[in-house]
Amino acid sequence: MTSRSRARWCAGAVLAATVAVAVGAAGTMAAAEPRPVDVQTTVSQTAVFVADRVTYTIRIACEKGVDILADDLAKDKLRVEGLEILGSDSDRAAGRDDKAVYTFRYNLTTYRVDVPQLSIAPLTVRYYVKRPGQRLSDAAPAGEVQVPATVIAFRSALPEGQDSYAIRDGRSPLPRRLRYAWLQPVGISLIVLSIVPAGVAVIGIRRRMRPRQKARSPREVRHDQLESLDALQTLDLSTPAVRRDAYSRVNGLVRDHLHVVTGVDASALTPAEIAMAMRAHNGRMPLELTATVLDACDEARYAPPDALPSVEACRQAIQQARQVLDA
Repeated sequence: MTSRSRARWCAGAVLAATVAVAVGAAGTMAAAEPRPVDVQTTVSQTAVFVADRVTYTIRIACEKGVDILADDLAKDKLRVEGLEILGSDSDRAAGRDDKAVYTFRYNLTTYRVDVPQLSIAPLTVRYYVKRPGQRLSDAAPAGEVQVPATVIAFRSALPEGQDSYAIRDGRSPLPRRLRYAWLQPVGISLIVLSIVPAGVAVIGIRRRMRPRQKARSPREVRHDQLESLDALQTLDLSTPAVRRDAYSRVNGLVRDHLHVVTGVDASALTPAEIAMAMRAHNGRMPLELTATVLDACDEARYAPPDALPSVEACRQAIQQARQVLDA
C-alpha cells in the first residue's frame, strides 16, 4: 500500500468512527429523553368462549405538565369487531414525579360463533402541554399517541366449517324416573284440594264484609212515620219557610205510606193520577181524605210566599195526614 492510499484509508476510518460516535450519542440522548405520554394495554384473558366476560384495560401515564383528552377514550370511540361493549369506567391517579396516570377499563363479551378472531381497533389519543394559567380547553394539541390494536382469540366447542348451528336438540327427552313421575298427579291433586277451602274462605270473607240490611216491617215504617208527624206538630209554623217545609214532609210521608199499603209507586204521580190508581184498592185507604191532603201539599209547595196557607191550615193538613196513616 502506498503512502497516499494509507492516508486515505486512515482518513476514512476516522470519519466513520466520528459518525458512529455521533449517531450513538444521538441515540443515547433520544433514549434518555422521556416520552410525554406512555401507553400500555392489557386484557384479562387472551381467549374467550361465547358469553365470556373480558376486561380490556388502557393505562396512560402523562409526564408533569402533560394531560390527555379523555373524550378520545370514551366508550363510543372504541371500535370492536365480533365483540360487544357492556360497560366502561375510568379513574385518574397521581404517580411519581407529579405524573398523571389514567386507567380506562372496558367490559366486553361476544355472542357470535362466526368470527374466529375478535379484535379491538387502535385508538388515537391527543395530548396537551399545560401552561400556567391556561385552561386545557384553550390549549392546542401538542401531539398524538397511538393505542395499539388488540386481538383476542375465540374458543368454541362447536365443530368448524358449518353454515348453521342447531339451537335445540331434536331428540326426545328421556322418560322420568318412577319416583319423580308420580309427583305430578300428586301435585295437581294437592292444588285442586287447596282451591276448595280457599274458595270457601273467600266467600265467607265477602259475606262478612257485605253489610247486612234487615228489612223493615210495615209496622216499623208506620211507627216512624207517626213519630215524624208528631215532630211536625211541635214546630213553630209562623214563618212561611217552615210551613213550606212541613207541607213537603207531609207530602213525602203520605206518598210513602201509599206505596207500603197499596204497592202503588206514588212518588212521581199527581194527586189525580194517585186517585185513579187507588180505585183498585178502594176500602184500604181513605181516597177522598188522601186526595185532599195531597192537593193541599202541592198547593203549598208551589205557591208564592204571600199565598201560603195559614198556620191553622198547615196544622189541619198534619192532622189529616195522621188520619190517613191511621186508616
